[in-house]
Amino acid sequence: MRLPAFAPHLLLASCVAIGHSFVHADEASPQTPTQWEVTELRFQVDSLADNPVDTPFSATFESESGQAISIPGFYDGDQTYCIRFTPSAAGKWTYTTASTTNALNNQSGKLTVSPATDERRGGIELDPDNDRQFQFQNGDRYYPIAFECDWLFALDAENANDIPKTRQFVDTLAENGFNQVVLNVFAYDVKWAKDDRLDTKYEYGSPKVYPFAGDNESPDHSKLNIEYFQRLDRVIEYLDQKGIAAHLMVYVWNKRVNWPEANSDADNRYFDYVVRRYQAYPNLIWDISKEALGYGHNDVTYIHGRIKRLRELDAYQRLITVHDYGYCRRFADKIDFVSVQLWQSELYHVMREVCKNIPGKPILNIEHGGYEKGPYVVFNGNYTSPEVCLERSYQCVFAGTFPTHYWQGAAWNVIVPDVTELAPADRPRLEYYRHLQTLVEKYDLGNLIAGDKRSNAGFCLHNGKGQVLYYVPKENDFLGLRLPSEVRGQTMSLTWFNPFDGTFSETTQQKIEQWPAVKVPGGDGFRILILNHPVASE
Repeated sequence: MRLPAFAPHLLLASCVAIGHSFVHADEASPQTPTQWEVTELRFQVDSLADNPVDTPFSATFESESGQAISIPGFYDGDQTYCIRFTPSAAGKWTYTTASTTNALNNQSGKLTVSPATDERRGGIELDPDNDRQFQFQNGDRYYPIAFECDWLFALDAENANDIPKTRQFVDTLAENGFNQVVLNVFAYDVKWAKDDRLDTKYEYGSPKVYPFAGDNESPDHSKLNIEYFQRLDRVIEYLDQKGIAAHLMVYVWNKRVNWPEANSDADNRYFDYVVRRYQAYPNLIWDISKEALGYGHNDVTYIHGRIKRLRELDAYQRLITVHDYGYCRRFADKIDFVSVQLWQSELYHVMREVCKNIPGKPILNIEHGGYEKGPYVVFNGNYTSPEVCLERSYQCVFAGTFPTHYWQGAAWNVIVPDVTELAPADRPRLEYYRHLQTLVEKYDLGNLIAGDKRSNAGFCLHNGKGQVLYYVPKENDFLGLRLPSEVRGQTMSLTWFNPFDGTFSETTQQKIEQWPAVKVPGGDGFRILILNHPVASE
């Protein structure tokens, strides 16, 4: 996407789904951005330094209530510099710019910020009242159900005018309950063999685009390709419009990317530019690198330095993780939440052990080894059945942690943007995760307690007030319950949830005996039991 050049010295733009709309900004008519939406201030200059990306530029914004934030800007091509401002509060704000370039220094203006619309809830942050959970800035709970799509940047990267394939695929994810997408800023190609049957229209490996000058084979790391990032903007913006977090991995070491030397000027320029350009997006979550320590590119000192550099440059202090469990386990104090890659068969207790070993942090199983099968074999992992992948996601949920789903038709270089093009047997069972979202929202799973044993099989979540949700394994014909002795002789209500079709059974009543047990409904697969019993008296 090439943004248009304008003659006026200062322009203000409000981010929309694709591209930006521009209006004149002047002192007599303060502009009216919206709380928690990205607004751009754009400044044109008559001349540029040899490498305009390196020109220092920032703006300090101050609200009438005294809030202040200093935001770094970035060069956006066409002799234009940009500040992206996402106001945290409604009301009047003033700003003043700072730069070593006279044309960019000491520019000032006023903004009148309107209150957030209903769908705008602010950035994602840690829940101050529950150290295992997330929330939006407005206080609403954020419960991640993640989906990995590393090459999402590539779907429309060669389309200068529109992002039809991106919209189509992101819409599919949003319709099926996913609210976080794990993606790379850039990836080049996989190292493993590719399926001979692969239809080339679904192949996005070895893209022609590149974030540096030149290309991946013959790069010029001293310069950045501004147009590449302008087109990536459209992806981040559309995810934001659809209420989906962009879990953005700045690097990836095992996808054949020709990166500059670690800690070189070119490396720092790239890293800083990504942070400057994307920090304002409220849906942004930072991930330093996919497979951060797995391929010998660097060491923990480098990752420490990247995190420190990011925190110093990100005015909005978006959440940070590292796609490497070894790093997260050893240096949990440096990250905001933990990303683990654990494939063991008995996943629930493994995830409970992670909770025990790393207290006080939300935990995302960013790869649980389940890669749902698709029309082409891309990477099989340990588990390919969509039903087994779902089981593993629910075991993460019932352990008090969060899942990430992979489908081999979208996780890596192969992406099928329109799943309806596939034969029904080849389509992913994404609706399973829409049903999971239903359960999460209906019973506020993020507010429930994990880890207690209240049955002789399966796992449970409970609210401490008489409501218990049980994960009942598919092997169970009956489930023995362990309820407080004080409620013996009273009545409990039982409702069954089918995670494969999203249906709830009729609620039934059952007297609580000394050793209460319930019969599990027939059918294949695990089930969820929602039990309510009287609260035991203190």
